[in-house]
Amino acid sequence: MRTLVLIDAPSNLGLRPPAPGAVPGVYKLAGALREQGLLQRLGARDGGVVVPPRYDRGDWKEGDGTFHAAPLARYTVTLADRIEKHLRAGEFPVVLGGDCSIQLGAALAMRRLGRYGLAAIDGSADFRHPGNTAVNGPVGAAGGEELALSTGRGRRELTDLEGLRPYLREEDVRLFGLRDGDPDLTELAEAGIAAATVGDIRERGAGPVARAALEGLHPPRTAGFWIHLDADALDPTVMPAVDSPDPGGLLPDELAELLGVLVHSPRCVGLNVTIYDPDLDPDARAGALLADLVAGAFA
Repeated sequence: MRTLVLIDAPSNLGLRPPAPGAVPGVYKLAGALREQGLLQRLGARDGGVVVPPRYDRGDWKEGDGTFHAAPLARYTVTLADRIEKHLRAGEFPVVLGGDCSIQLGAALAMRRLGRYGLAAIDGSADFRHPGNTAVNGPVGAAGGEELALSTGRGRRELTDLEGLRPYLREEDVRLFGLRDGDPDLTELAEAGIAAATVGDIRERGAGPVARAALEGLHPPRTAGFWIHLDADALDPTVMPAVDSPDPGGLLPDELAELLGVLVHSPRCVGLNVTIYDPDLDPDARAGALLADLVAGAFA
């Protein structure tokens, strides 16, 4: 039986301010899910907090590239140190974000150990990089760029930490829950990154889609895979508390089946949860749903 370790990574460095002078509230995600009893419900050991640097974009302006790059690089290494320790011990880290840039910490930790894959359940590909700004807009927020950065696209101080670029190979990545018609789908296919949209999952079934992906995440050349769960994969009718509540997302039962299949694979080594913003969830209903889905996946 795997030993789960719950780790807080409450970084919001990868998101734009929700309003002038404000900071993104996703740094409260970990505390809110712990309030839902997630530690006890998972039967996990408490792995503590990896404290992030302060949110301060200084005099950054559009065109300057990814903001918070230097503190993000430092935080990625610190988070990777913590995750690597648990992976080496044979433990299963459950990392509570934070924005999606925390996935870089997991990717770097796994890259230190060998070759690993990624199963990302996300409403968008987070594949913005300097080569596709005409489609995705200018780079800036690492929370919308972490897959591109993990596969070696973008600012070198984030893509080549410790000389380990790329942290993930395109053929070792599987995406689930992208909205149908996502503008990145063509580029992803050309790069060799497999993506299942919401429509694909509805047509084929969440379980079959996940099991088919596992066949590709289990080749002998990889040592395992990590799950990245972004709350915006859910439809905003059930998960409005995210920074980009785009319609056409997954429903809870679909996400539950998808996540359950992936988590129960013996090759799955860890999971992170991102983007839920308690500031946008005054009655904590969306947070309760997210905690139920995470806890239920391990049941």
